[in-house]
Amino acid sequence: MQGHFHFPADRAKIQKQYAAIFFFVSAQLSLIQTHLQRRNRHSVKQEDSVIIAIHILGKLLGFSSERAWHRFVTGNLFTNGQFLERSRSNRRCRALHFAIKWIRHELAKRGHHHAYVVVDSLPLPLCHAARRHRVKRFQGIADIGYGASKKQWYDGWKLHLQVTDQGLPWDMW
Repeated sequence: MQGHFHFPADRAKIQKQYAAIFFFVSAQLSLIQTHLQRRNRHSVKQEDSVIIAIHILGKLLGFSSERAWHRFVTGNLFTNGQFLERSRSNRRCRALHFAIKWIRHELAKRGHHHAYVVVDSLPLPLCHAARRHRVKRFQGIADIGYGASKKQWYDGWKLHLQVTDQGLPWDMW
């Protein structure tokens, strides 16, 4: 699917998804505009909301390669050459990482964009086995456990985390 230059799905459907994401991103971006201050904002080729919406759409469609996604965008969504070149687009995405994380979190909170939630547990070690008998701070609270994946004992707690199918933390206990 990602190896094709032209996506087999309907172009109008993808443009409708892009428009919906762009509308949501534009509304959310006004809430966090203070964190996105930088020089030469007046001379950008594409606005931040366009870059973020394109990035989120790529993640929703399942593209993992930045090069394949850029090729798809310039071939299907911005055919008139009005989109950034690949390296500039990737640098802007990395610069807007904070805003992208915020918006993906807001999308996940709405609950409409994930199909399932996975529960995983992992140990949170507080001290190594060599210092286990000297540390008295968490003696009544933390337990000694065995981490089978690393084949070692640990003193600490266990974190239980729910993660959506898009990789966003949903809940923990």
